[in-house]
Amino acid sequence: MLLILAGQVRVAPGAEFLSRLGGLSKIHWYLVRLALLVLLALFVSRLDVCFAGTHTILDAKGRKIHVEQPFSRIISLYGAHTENLFYLGLTSEIIGVSVNDRFPPQVDSKQRFSFHDDPEKFLAARPDLVLIRPMIDNGYPDFVRQLERFNITVVSLQPSDVNEMFAYWVTLGQLTGKTAAAEQLVTDFQKKTREIASLLPPVKARKKVYFEAIHARMKTFTHGSMAIYALETAGGINVAADAPSSRNTNIANYSKEKILAKAQEIDVFLAQKGIMNPVSMEQIVTEPGFHIIKAVADDRVYLVDENIVSRPVPRLLQGIVAIGDLLYPDIFAKIKKDL
Repeated sequence: MLLILAGQVRVAPGAEFLSRLGGLSKIHWYLVRLALLVLLALFVSRLDVCFAGTHTILDAKGRKIHVEQPFSRIISLYGAHTENLFYLGLTSEIIGVSVNDRFPPQVDSKQRFSFHDDPEKFLAARPDLVLIRPMIDNGYPDFVRQLERFNITVVSLQPSDVNEMFAYWVTLGQLTGKTAAAEQLVTDFQKKTREIASLLPPVKARKKVYFEAIHARMKTFTHGSMAIYALETAGGINVAADAPSSRNTNIANYSKEKILAKAQEIDVFLAQKGIMNPVSMEQIVTEPGFHIIKAVADDRVYLVDENIVSRPVPRLLQGIVAIGDLLYPDIFAKIKKDL
């Protein structure tokens, strides 16, 4: 017989006794023991598989979350979380989304939640996980504490650069039992960006770009942000690479004076457009002083959807292609066809 004690598997003394009384020869007993060892190896291997999903995750607030089984009733209060969960195939596990979520279309079938709601609304939905971002954690600590008081696991995540984005995708996979799918998402994304890089023009021939984040405040993006990663992966050169971060965010300070000081270097003026920057082409080209910018004079001012250039989601690849198509249409005509 087999005894399992403290994680070890041993042949019970009674088995030796049975071998002596049962008349088994030494060679037969050797074969029996060998077969038992093979079965044991298979058993231990199976145990490794069973517990492969156990993870300890550290979130942006420093919480340690021990994941012994996947969370299966999830409320997401940040659009990037929502989008990534759908990419991982968790349509059934998502029971609620933010009031501001618009993508993918499946969000329309989900109940809407906000950090302004009473905790009772969350309790009634019976989530086992609420995904937030640091802005909620820092701005609405009482809301978070009330959820945790009722034993709802709260996880705060938001990557600040692309390497963190890849780790963030895997973390979402670990929380939900989709680690392999998340790792494949990373692999596919990196493979496609390498393909793009192999087709780009030499550095000396690349366009210099100013990438606007918030027109009203003359803000751009920090080096390493999603938007600048998208720009540089598409072959653009960021003329505002020296822009300092504003309040430790991925938004950077860059005054009109600094923009105009580089007016003749700016081949393309790019601006994100959306909730964060509700700007129009006319606002940019008629901005006092902007007429001296090379890109404005050459009619090379473009708007791109902020949802595909500033969020840590696989759609960032669409943002890369959209920017590349504006900078090098001939090259990206082929890339769009291959991707």
